[in-house]
Amino acid sequence: MTDAPARPLSAVPLKLFNSLTRRLETFAPVHPGVPGDPANPPEARVYSCGPTVYNYPHIGNMRAYVFADTLGRTLSYKGYKLTHVINITDVGHLTDDADAGEDKLEKAAAEKAQSIWDIARHYTEAYWADVKALNIRQPAHWSIATDYVPQMIEFAKTIADKHCYELDSGLYFDTSTVADYGRLARHATDEGESRIDPVDGKRHPADFAIWRKTPPGEKRQMEWDSPWGRGAPGWHLECSVMSEALLGFPFDIHTGGIDHREIHHPNEIAQNQAHSCSADSGARIWMHNNFLVERSGKMSKSAGEFLRLQLLIDKGYHPLAYRLMCLQAHYRSELEFSWEGLGAALTRLKRMYKAVEVQMWKEFQKTGTAVASPAHFEPIPREKWSETEALGYLQDFDEAISDDLNTPKALLVIETVLADPTISNELRWHFIATLDQVLGLDLLQNGRADLRIRPKAATIDEQEISELLEARQLAREQKNFVQADEVRNILLTHGVEVMDGDPLGWDWRLGA
Repeated sequence: MTDAPARPLSAVPLKLFNSLTRRLETFAPVHPGVPGDPANPPEARVYSCGPTVYNYPHIGNMRAYVFADTLGRTLSYKGYKLTHVINITDVGHLTDDADAGEDKLEKAAAEKAQSIWDIARHYTEAYWADVKALNIRQPAHWSIATDYVPQMIEFAKTIADKHCYELDSGLYFDTSTVADYGRLARHATDEGESRIDPVDGKRHPADFAIWRKTPPGEKRQMEWDSPWGRGAPGWHLECSVMSEALLGFPFDIHTGGIDHREIHHPNEIAQNQAHSCSADSGARIWMHNNFLVERSGKMSKSAGEFLRLQLLIDKGYHPLAYRLMCLQAHYRSELEFSWEGLGAALTRLKRMYKAVEVQMWKEFQKTGTAVASPAHFEPIPREKWSETEALGYLQDFDEAISDDLNTPKALLVIETVLADPTISNELRWHFIATLDQVLGLDLLQNGRADLRIRPKAATIDEQEISELLEARQLAREQKNFVQADEVRNILLTHGVEVMDGDPLGWDWRLGA
C-alpha cells in the first residue's frame, strides 16, 4: 500500500536481516525525503513475490504475505511513507524450476478444460479473499505479469547481446557474464542447492531461460511474438521488470519465501545487474521468511486436498488465529503447523479479546454508563509518548519490533498492557491501537463473538450447548472433573470453547 506517515520517525533504528549479506542492517531508505518537511517524508519501497495463480494458496504460501504485511505495517508505524508492490504470476512459471516443460497455468487450464484466463482470474480472487481474511493490507499495486509482457521483451532486448544466447528452446541468460552469481543463495558453499534440470546446449548448469519458445507443432493459450520466436517469458524476468517499473531502481526491500533465495532471486539479481550494467542487486535489502512445516504432508498441492485457509475456517478456526500463529514465531524461524498449535493460538487471541471486553465491563461497573467502543480510539501520536505513563511499554514494543520484526516479544508487551491494572482504560485503548497497527489482530475492532465460527461439520444447536454447559457446571460443583473434561471436549469438537472464570460469560451464538 501507499501510506503517508502521521507522526515523526521512531527514535529506535529499524534493523532488518539482509539475506544478501547475512547480517542485520539498519534500514536507510533510498528516498530519505526532506527532514522536517511533511510534504516530502522518507519513503520505503517494497516488492514482494506474489502467488502463481494456478491453484489455491496453501497456508504455507500465506505465511509469506503475513510476514510482508507485518514488515509493511512496521515501516508505516516507524514513520515511513510505504509503497508496496505484490505481483500476480499468471504466466511463465513452469511446474518446477526447470527451463523446459509445462507452464503451471497452461497445465491447470488443460486439466480443467477451461480458459487459462479464467483459471488465473479464479485463483487470483481466491488469493485476494485469503489476503482479506488474514487482515493483510492492500498494497499500492497488484502487478499482473501478463500486463507487462511488452516491457519484458524490451528488457530482454537490452541484455540479450552481452548476457544471453539463443537455443532451439529459447533465449538463455549466461550466468558467467555477471559478477558473483548466486551469492544470495551462497551456491559456492554447502548452504546452496540447485534444482535446475539440464537443458541441451546450455553453457552452464545455472543458466536460465529469459524467453521460452513455443515448441514446434504446439499452441499455447498464452504466447507472444518476440525477436527470439513466438513464446512466453521466463518466470524470473517478470519480477525484474515490474519492480523497476513500479518502484524504480534501486528500491529498498525485496521479500519472498526462503525457497526463492536459492534460484528465483539470484536470477532476478543477475538480470538486474545485466540491465543496470552494475553490481547492484536491484533491492538494497533482501528478506526471506522461513518455511511452515506440516508433518502429515498436506502442505503439497500435488497431494490433492491440502491445507488452505478455507479448510481452517471449515474446522471452526478464525483466520486471525492463523495470523497470530505466524506472529508467535520469528519470520526467519521454521514454524511447525499442528491443529493443537492453531487451537492454542485461537485461545490466546480469545483471551486478548476477553481482556479488552473485561476492561470495558469494569468501566461500566464503576461508572454505570456505557463505554465508548475502543475501536474509536486513535494511536498515540509519537510526539506525546513522553507524556504517558505507558512510555516504558511503548519503548519495549518499539525495541522489539525494531529488532528485525521480533513479533513474539512484541506480543508479550501487548498482553502485559492488557493485564496492567494501573493503566487507565482510555490510555489502554490508545496504546493497543498504537501497537495493533503492526500486529493487525483487530483487537479493538472485533469482539470475541467475531471469533466464533461454526465448524462446517458441526450439528449442535444452542439448546444442546446450554444443556452441556449446565451438565459441566454440575460436574464441577460435584468435583467430578473427569466428567467435566469429557463434556468440555464434546463442546470443543463443535467449536464451543469454555473459558472458565470469565466474568462476562461466554454467550454462544452459532450461525447456520
